[in-house]
Amino acid sequence: MASLVAYEDSDPEAEPEPGGAGSSDCWGAAAPPGPGVPSGAAELRFQGAPHPGPGPGADPGQHRLPPARLWSEPGCSPSPRLRWPGEDPAAASPARPPPRPSASSLWASSAPAAPLAAAPCKPLRAPRAALPASWAQDQAAAPGGPAGPLHKRRSEDCVVPYTPKRLRQAAATEPVREPQGPPEGSAPAPLRLAPGACEAIRPHLNSPRRETRVPRTVLCRLWGHQGPVNSIQWCPVPARSQLLLSTSMDRTFKVWDAVDSGRCLQTYSLHSEAVRAARWSPCGQRILSGGFDFALHLTDLETGTQLFSGRSDFRITTLKFYPKDHNIFLCGGFSSEIKAWDVRTGKVVRGYKATIQQTLDILFLQEGSEFLSSTDASTRDSADRTIIAWDFRTSAKISNQIFHERYTCPSLALHPREPVFLAQTNGNYLALFSAVWPYRMSRRRRYEGHKVEGYAVGCECSPCGDLLVTGSADGRVLMFSFRTASRACTLQGHTQACVGTTYHPVLPSVLATCSWGGDIKIWH
Repeated sequence: MASLVAYEDSDPEAEPEPGGAGSSDCWGAAAPPGPGVPSGAAELRFQGAPHPGPGPGADPGQHRLPPARLWSEPGCSPSPRLRWPGEDPAAASPARPPPRPSASSLWASSAPAAPLAAAPCKPLRAPRAALPASWAQDQAAAPGGPAGPLHKRRSEDCVVPYTPKRLRQAAATEPVREPQGPPEGSAPAPLRLAPGACEAIRPHLNSPRRETRVPRTVLCRLWGHQGPVNSIQWCPVPARSQLLLSTSMDRTFKVWDAVDSGRCLQTYSLHSEAVRAARWSPCGQRILSGGFDFALHLTDLETGTQLFSGRSDFRITTLKFYPKDHNIFLCGGFSSEIKAWDVRTGKVVRGYKATIQQTLDILFLQEGSEFLSSTDASTRDSADRTIIAWDFRTSAKISNQIFHERYTCPSLALHPREPVFLAQTNGNYLALFSAVWPYRMSRRRRYEGHKVEGYAVGCECSPCGDLLVTGSADGRVLMFSFRTASRACTLQGHTQACVGTTYHPVLPSVLATCSWGGDIKIWH
C-alpha cells in the first residue's frame, strides 16, 4: 500500500513526475524550505509552529510532516492602484498582473511564520465553533455519545496526503499574499466610499455610445474567497460601478473595488451555509443575499444594518428584484414554487407553483409585468416545462411551450437592445428566443463551442449588444458575435470551471470572470 505520509528523506527518483508547480490537482502540503532557501521566500503556513525536524540519531521514518491548513483565508493580491490604459495603447500599458499562485499556496494561510525554535505542531482539529449545531446534536444523540464518531473524524484529520518533493520545493518559492479587507466572521461594518465616481469611470459617465471590444489582458486578479465563487455582479449605479459583488461557497459574499485598487472592501459572513445568490439593489446601497441555510438578508452598506431578514422553506439559488417596485423580490431554489417577498412586511405576498423540482434562474422581461423561470422538471416527459413564462400580478402561466429540447437551462440573459433573450443549456450551446409571446426559439442562430457539464455557467450580452460572452466548464471564456453566431474570441481564463462572466456597465471592453477555483479576474 502506498504511504499517505510524506517523509523528509523521500527518494526523488521513486516519486512520480508532477504536472507543474502550478498544478491544481494536488492538494498536499509542502515541506518548509531548507536552509538554502532565501529568507524572502514564502513558506506554507501550518496550524502550529513548524516541526524542528528529527534530531541526531532519530529514526527518519518516525518524522511526519505537519498537516497543512487547506481552508484558511488568502488575501487578495491586487496592485496598489490599477493603471488603466489611455486612449493611445502604445502610450501606456496595463499593470502587470501578479503571478498565478500554485494550488499549494492558494489555500495556505497568510499568517506570519513561527520561529523554528517553537514547540512542535499539533494535529489539525476542527474548532468546535465551526461545526454545525445540527451535526453536533446528531453526534451527541448517537450511540456511544460524541466520543465515538467525533473522535474518529478528528483522528482522520491528522493524515497528510503525499506530495512530491519537487512540488513542495516549487511551492516554497511562491510570493506571500498579504490579507486585505476586514477579517471574516466579524459583524458587518459600515462601508465608507468616497463621494462621486472614481477617476477611471468619470470620463465615461456621459458617453452616449460605448463600443465593446474583445478584452485581451488580465488587468487584475482578486483572491480572497476560500471556496468556489458562484456569481459576480457589478454595481448597477454608474457612479459606483467600480464595486463588484461576489458570492461563494465559503458562506460569505464580498464587495470589491475592482476598478481603482482591486482591494476587498468588506466581507459579509451572515450565512451559515453556502451563499448561492446575492443581488445589488437598483439604488446600489443595499445587497440582498440568500443561501443554502434557507436565510434571506437585505444589508445596508452605508450603515451595516440588516433592513430585512427572513427564512425560506427551501434552499435558495436565485434572487431577482421586481423592476417596478424595488421593495419586492422573487426567490427561487430547491422547491416547486417561486415566492415573491415584500421587505416592508417581511412576508410572502405571492407564489408561483408548477410541477417542477428546482428553479435554476429567473429573468424579468423589459416591461416587468412578465418574467421567465428556468426550471428542473421532476417528471420524465417534462421537456415542455424547462422554461416557463409567468404573469407577475396574477401568478398565471402564460406559456410553458417555449423550449422543447431535453436539456435544462442553468441561466438566462436578456439582450439590452433587441426583444430577445438567451438561455444557457446543458447541451453545450446558447439558445436564442424571442422575448415576446409566443417566445419562439431561433433555429438559425445557435452559439456553441463551450462546455457546461452540470455547472451553473452564466452568460451575458455586452452593453452594446454586439457580443455574447459565456464561461465554460474547462475554464475558458468564449465570446460570440450576436449577428453571425461566429466565435469572436476564446480566452484561457481559469484552471477550473468558469461559472460567471459579466461586462462592466460603464467602462468599455472591461470584463469580470469568476471560477470554481475561487479566483476572480478583471479583463481589459
